[in-house]
Amino acid sequence: MESSAVKYDVSIVLPIHNEAGHLVEEIERIRRAMDASRFSYEIIAVDDGSTDGSAAELATVDAIRVIRFADNRGSGSARRYGSSVAQGEVVVWTDVDMTYPNDQIPELVDALQGHDQVVGARRSEEGTVKLFRRPAKWLIRKLASYLAGVKIPDLNSGFRAFRREVGAQFLHLLPRGFSCVTTLTMTFLTNGYSIRYVPIDYAPRRGVSKFHWWSDTRRFILQVVRMALSYEPLRVFGPPAAILGITGIGKLIYDLFDKDFRVGTNTIVLLGFAGSLLLIGLLADLLVQLNRRRHDAMPAVAADTQT
Repeated sequence: MESSAVKYDVSIVLPIHNEAGHLVEEIERIRRAMDASRFSYEIIAVDDGSTDGSAAELATVDAIRVIRFADNRGSGSARRYGSSVAQGEVVVWTDVDMTYPNDQIPELVDALQGHDQVVGARRSEEGTVKLFRRPAKWLIRKLASYLAGVKIPDLNSGFRAFRREVGAQFLHLLPRGFSCVTTLTMTFLTNGYSIRYVPIDYAPRRGVSKFHWWSDTRRFILQVVRMALSYEPLRVFGPPAAILGITGIGKLIYDLFDKDFRVGTNTIVLLGFAGSLLLIGLLADLLVQLNRRRHDAMPAVAADTQT
């Protein structure tokens, strides 16, 4: 990862893949909002192998940094590389498809005060395949909230700001696709960094959605579980071990009273599975603790007073 000194208050990273026709309008909306704010800033546009003329449109925009991939690598790769070269104290992720309220980026950065990350939690879902996406996202969000141990109002919002020194520690963990935003949320929470959620409006997108409901939803779920196994494996193995253990003990008591102290084979199997899962969870937790990377960035604090 390329390191860089802080030169700006804010770095705005824009992953772009086939957004011709509206990306210049969106960048200008961002620029107007930032020019009217108190923040110094840079805009980093990462053209992720666009084939629709987006590169030509970006060439007409002044005073932005443009990075172009020869082929499509995924929004996670674009965000990861854009963030690695950012020179702002705060990094903002957003999109240029007109869905997010990018004129509110200064307010988003202001809301970061005393926190390590702030996420725009969408009030509504305007994406495609709503009938499937809403229950699927609800289930994934509930799973992530349980595994992280905190309530998560919006797991995969792409409108967020975070302290660069904190986020830089986790950029190597970001996957290539849309689940990169899920990963950033989970890594912050499972490593003791704070996230604040602010409600935002979410508008219908311009252009064609790149979200593939089946493959991307599957990746979201796998990434949530993967991150939990990386940091809190007992939250994954503990509940099934407890359920099997309680069921096995209940069956053991039944066998002892109903079968003249003869223990059934299925009872032994249940207790064996429960013990095995618990042992795996404990060993996984031990390995996580022994191999946990020590992070240098201190968490943000709301106040530090001395009496």
